[in-house]
Amino acid sequence: MTAPAAETTVPTGHDVPRAVSALLFVRDRGIFVLWGLILLAFSFWCAPYFATLDNALLIANAAALTAIFAAGVGFGVMTGVLDLSLPGTAAFAACLTGWLVTNGQPIWLSLVAGLASGVAIGLLNGLIVLRGFNPIIVTIGTLSALSGLAAVIAGGYTFPGLTGLTFMGTDRYLGVPAPVYIVALLFLVGTVFLTRTRDGIRLMAVGGNAEAVRRSGIHADRYKVLGFVISGLCAALGGLVTAAITTEATPEASPSIIFNALTAVALAGVALTGGRGSLPRVLVGALILATIANGLTIRGVQPYWATVTTGVLLLASLLLERIVQTGVSNRLMSSANLSVHRKQV
Repeated sequence: MTAPAAETTVPTGHDVPRAVSALLFVRDRGIFVLWGLILLAFSFWCAPYFATLDNALLIANAAALTAIFAAGVGFGVMTGVLDLSLPGTAAFAACLTGWLVTNGQPIWLSLVAGLASGVAIGLLNGLIVLRGFNPIIVTIGTLSALSGLAAVIAGGYTFPGLTGLTFMGTDRYLGVPAPVYIVALLFLVGTVFLTRTRDGIRLMAVGGNAEAVRRSGIHADRYKVLGFVISGLCAALGGLVTAAITTEATPEASPSIIFNALTAVALAGVALTGGRGSLPRVLVGALILATIANGLTIRGVQPYWATVTTGVLLLASLLLERIVQTGVSNRLMSSANLSVHRKQV
């Protein structure tokens, strides 16, 4: 007489979707929770100087430049490419604008020329990449070339005294710094474009699976180039805002630009493989970096610790992205296997 088989508990199927939902929440909304916790921690640790309106404006203003460049990186990454030429584009656009202003050209024309140079550089990068070249190598080469061209325009020096640009740099409107308005407008327009327009949705789709988009009859290459163009435009805008804040245009292409922008994008959970991301999360990523630097400064901690913290956050965000993606894949596979088992039963 054989013993009865031990009873096995068959999952109901509700636990798997719930686990997936929790992981997706961490991926898509976790950065907002993280920023809230950081704000709460610094509010107590740096009381009473941190949790004030004036300090909030300081953080927003400090995050503005990183946010602009992070938007450029984010647009490129969502399209499936990584544009490393942003510092060179920013330096070239700033020096071109500075040269035009110094030579008596109208401010508006000089700014338009600087922004147009970013569009042209992005278009050039995109067209070269379409020839089959690696985008990282192409943009590194462009970065080097643009840094040299910016130095040629400036004659190895800088363009000082650009006080005509302060309206978009150091000036305040209703007590709010001008760069904060620029960032708000940029991210509002960018978010609407990505989520409410046909071209924006297609751009994200190309980043996710360019071949599938191509087979559906959509010109995928056009949207890859568009991603480079938007990235170049954001870089040029960042260069002009930098020049407006410092009232000078310098040919130096600072590597910290791309480092901070990449960190903000990685914190936002934007997949470096493309096809997934959110500009509001990118903005919060930039705000987190500025918040940490601000809080440590108030406490009198040496500035290099902010750099250490930034690097640790970057590694942690990449690790979290891997854990979440693996967890979601495993849960979905378990759910699929469960469905097959039920059908067989």
